[in-house]
Amino acid sequence: MATIFPFPHAAASKPVQDEQRLSSWRLTRFSAIAVPVAAAGLPLGVYLPPVYAQDHGLPLTTIGLIFLVGRLWDAILDPFMGVLSDRTRSRFGRRKPWIAAGGLLFASSAYFLFFPPLSVTPAYLAIVLFFFYLGWTAVQIPFLAWSGEISGRYHERTRVATFQTVVTAAALLITLILPTIADQYRPGDGKLKLALMGGLVAVTILPALFLTLTSFRETPPPVVAAPRQPFGSLFRSLVGDRLLLRVLASDFAVTLGQHIRSALIVFFVTFYMGRPEWAAGLFLFQFVFGVLAGPIWLKIGYRLGKHRTAVAGELVQVVINLGLLLVTPDNMALLLGLTLAQGLAQGSGNLMLRAIVADVADKHRLDTGNDRAGLYYSVFSLAGKSATAVAIGIALPLVAWLGFDPKAVNTPEALTGLLLVFALGPALAHALSAWLIAGFPLDESRHAEIRRELDAREAALVPAE
Repeated sequence: MATIFPFPHAAASKPVQDEQRLSSWRLTRFSAIAVPVAAAGLPLGVYLPPVYAQDHGLPLTTIGLIFLVGRLWDAILDPFMGVLSDRTRSRFGRRKPWIAAGGLLFASSAYFLFFPPLSVTPAYLAIVLFFFYLGWTAVQIPFLAWSGEISGRYHERTRVATFQTVVTAAALLITLILPTIADQYRPGDGKLKLALMGGLVAVTILPALFLTLTSFRETPPPVVAAPRQPFGSLFRSLVGDRLLLRVLASDFAVTLGQHIRSALIVFFVTFYMGRPEWAAGLFLFQFVFGVLAGPIWLKIGYRLGKHRTAVAGELVQVVINLGLLLVTPDNMALLLGLTLAQGLAQGSGNLMLRAIVADVADKHRLDTGNDRAGLYYSVFSLAGKSATAVAIGIALPLVAWLGFDPKAVNTPEALTGLLLVFALGPALAHALSAWLIAGFPLDESRHAEIRRELDAREAALVPAE
C-alpha cells in the first residue's frame, strides 16, 4: 500500500494548493472502516449460503428467502438512516455517533454470522442478518455522507473517494486470497473459508473504527437548520432533483454492467473457455490490478473533471467488453489481457459519480436551504444495491433462455449465447452510463460558484462577536 497511496498525492496538475490538500495519511485513516465492511460484504453472497446449507443443513429455499428479506430490510434502512444522520445533533457530530454505534452492532452480529454454533435454525440466521444489516447501514450511510463533507473542494472530494476505493479494493483482494489459501490446505472446507474471512472482520473492525473516527473533525452542520419535513416531502424533493436522478441512473447502469459480468464470469471461464481451474483465479487477477485503478482515474479526473472522467472510464469499459467478442476458447492470452485492462478501469465510473453526489447535495442546499447529504448518499447506495439484484435477475434467465445450462452438455449455440450476454450486457450498460452523465452541467467552475454562495450565506448568518 505504501507504493499506492503516494500516487493520489502526486500533483502533476495541481487542482488546489498544497496547503489546502488533505493529508494522505489522514485520508488513509479515514478510509480504514472500508476494510471490515468490504471483508464482510463479499462472503455474504458467495460463501455464506453454501456453508449454511451444506454444513448446517438449512434448505436452500429457506436461505434464499431469508437473504431476500434481509436485502429488502437493508434497502428500507438506507434512506431512513440518511435522514436520521442528517438530523442528528450531538457534541460528537452528526455522523460519528451512528458510525460508532453501528460499528459495534456490526462487529457483534458479524461474529454470530461468521462463527455460528453447530446447530443453526432459520430463525437464528434471520435474527443475525437483521442486526447485521442494521449495523452495516448505520456505518455505511453516515460514513458516505461524512466523506462528502470533509472537504468542499471539487477535486479534494475525488481524492477522498479515491482513497476509499483503493482501501476497499485492497480489502476485497485480501478477502479473495483467504479462501484460495484455505483450498491449498483443506480443499472444499467452507467453514474454514468462512472462519478466515470472519476472522479478518473481527481483527480489523475495532482498529478501523478508531482510525476512522479519529481521522477528522466533523464539519459543523448549517448555522440555521431548515424546518424538518415528513418523509413524503423528502421523497418528492429527491424525485424533483434532476441532477441527482442523472447521477443515480448513471451509477445504476455502471453497477449493472459490473455485476452482469460478475454473475457470468465463472460460467464463461468454466464452460465457454473450458478452463475451470481459472474460474476463481481470473476474478482474483482482475482485483490485483483493480487496486491500482483509483489513483489512475484520480489523475485523469484532475485533467478532465469528474463527469468527463466518468464518461471516459465508461467508454473504456465499453471497448474492453466488446473486445470479449473476439475471445475464443484457445485464446486465453487475450482474455487475460482484457481482464488486466478491466482491472485498471475498474470502478472508474463509480468513483467519480460518488464524488459528484456531494456536489449535487451542495447545489440542493443552496437552492432549498436543506442539508441532505446523508439522504442523497443513502439513495446513491440504494441505486447500487438495486442494480446488483437486477443484474442477476437479467443475466441468469437470459443465458438460460439462450440455451445455456451449467448442469448439461451445452451446444455451440448455447455457448455463443453465453459469450454474447457476457460481452454485450456490460458493454451496453456502460454505454448507457456514459450517455446519462455526458454533458453534466455541474462542473468545477459551477461548483466553485455554489461553494462561494454557500460560504457567504453561512458567514452572514453567524452573529458578530
